[in-house]
Amino acid sequence: MAKAKKTKQKATKIQKIAENGKVFISASFNNTLVTITDSDGNALAWGSSGSAGFKGTRKSTPFAATSAVDKVIKTAIENYGLKEVEIYVKGPGPGRDATLRAIRAAGIKIALIADVTPIPHNGPRPKKKRRA
Repeated sequence: MAKAKKTKQKATKIQKIAENGKVFISASFNNTLVTITDSDGNALAWGSSGSAGFKGTRKSTPFAATSAVDKVIKTAIENYGLKEVEIYVKGPGPGRDATLRAIRAAGIKIALIADVTPIPHNGPRPKKKRRA
C-alpha cells in the first residue's frame, strides 16, 4: 500500500490593521528610541537612532532622531495602515522636538502628546552634613 504524501502548506500570516496607535519616544542624551504600538500596546514597529545607521555622538543629534522616526513611521504606515497616533515622550534628550516634527511631517494625525518623564517627588535621603 502506498503512503499518501503530506504536502507542506506555508502558514499565511494574517495582516493586522491598526489605524489608531501609540508612539513611545524615549529621548536620552545618547540615543533616541521609538516604538509604535497598536491601541492595546502590542508593538508594531520600533527603531532607534543607532538602527537608522548613526554611530557615536551623531546618534544624539536631532537629525538622527528624525531619520529614526521616519523609518519607523514608514514601516507602520505600509504594513499596518496607521492613521492616528497618541504620542508619549520620555526623557530630556535633544531628539524630543525633532521627533514630533517628523511625525507631523509624515502625515499622521496626532490625537495626544503627553510628557511621561519620570520626576522624583522627594528622592533619596541627602548626605549628612559636613563637619567643620
